[in-house]
Amino acid sequence: MNSEELFKKSLKYVPGGVHSPVRSFKGLHTTPRFINRGKGAFIWDEDGKDYVDFCMSFGPLIHGHQDPDIKEAIIKALDNGWTFGACEKYSLELAEYIVDRISFIEQIRFTNSGTEAVMAAVRLARGITGRAKIIKFNGCYHGHLDAMLIKAGSGLAGTAEASSKGVTSHQAEDTLICELGDLEEVKKVFEDHKDQIAAIFIEPLPANNGLLIQDESFLNGLRDLCNQHCALLVFDEVISGFRIGFGGMAEKTGVIPDLVTYGKIIGGGMPVGAVAGPRKFMEFLAPLGPVYQAGTLSGNPVAMAAGLANCKKLTPEAYARLDQQTEAVVKLMKDWMDKNGFEDFEVIRYGSLFYPIPFKGKLTKITQLPANMNERFKKLFEVFLNKGIYLAPNGYEVGFGSLAHDGKVQEELKRRLWT
Repeated sequence: MNSEELFKKSLKYVPGGVHSPVRSFKGLHTTPRFINRGKGAFIWDEDGKDYVDFCMSFGPLIHGHQDPDIKEAIIKALDNGWTFGACEKYSLELAEYIVDRISFIEQIRFTNSGTEAVMAAVRLARGITGRAKIIKFNGCYHGHLDAMLIKAGSGLAGTAEASSKGVTSHQAEDTLICELGDLEEVKKVFEDHKDQIAAIFIEPLPANNGLLIQDESFLNGLRDLCNQHCALLVFDEVISGFRIGFGGMAEKTGVIPDLVTYGKIIGGGMPVGAVAGPRKFMEFLAPLGPVYQAGTLSGNPVAMAAGLANCKKLTPEAYARLDQQTEAVVKLMKDWMDKNGFEDFEVIRYGSLFYPIPFKGKLTKITQLPANMNERFKKLFEVFLNKGIYLAPNGYEVGFGSLAHDGKVQEELKRRLWT
């Protein structure tokens, strides 16, 4: 069966035909591609067509598809069993490797996804501080837990409304919304809710509603405000962690959070998440502390083995090469866009993340996204798809470079663009 036939069948058995909404190709004039396999920088759909992949499973495949070292680690782990629901060495080895190399964390707790990691961090922050309210920012995504599916309502500081049915008004009332980059607004929210705010949650490099690069002064300001008001600063580095550098944006900026959430890359492509921080905070988690968190498949041995093999390959030299390769890819795309009817596009890049958008200037907040963004993205996506170039099928999603996008792949990308 081809992709179109499979999607029609999937609609019968699966809500919307997909297991995550962003895969649905909603609003695009084509059906989702059902992927059969991937290798290096390429994927193949069920129709037999291949694509240069810049989605990379939305980020975790920093070494490309089927990296041989990660694959070998997975196979070795599988030979010993794939879940135990008991203590095992695999998660210990990965925890030790990460904690020993990131100076601002002392302990780490693995979960099954980034959403679970944020869920644990929200509860942990409330348990540590004894406060209920949290601050998040319009344009930052922290998974699909109720407390984080909140967006700005009337535009007034601290007011909020749910972004999804099924989220109660009580949940919305405890989540306070601010605009990215507006430190004065954050100050006012703290003043209006004195001694009620447990934590600020932020993607230090917002990459779920475009690529909204923040000034370090803003992140430093948030750190100072949390110190002043005895609230926790929580960095959601599910995307940026281990991709911008081993220590993520915290390491890059020098702004140290109280807690950090990770995901994606630390599983080497396997389902994984984590919350980490200093011992004094992490030991609030059960079984030592009063904050309950659990998961039957947390610390899955196959995911842990994959993650360790993945992390061991992330050397300074690898990050330098990744940055250079992504820069080259972006230049190829931009050169083509400028000469083929997409000259209104800029390709914003930070490390191995990039974001094509019909916008010129400094993009820092979601309110700057142009009104014609979706319409223009659809056209670009469809042209690229027809040329065998696969972007994430949504105008708000970023693109991901990988170490597999080497010179040979760049030449193939150039050929496809100009053919």
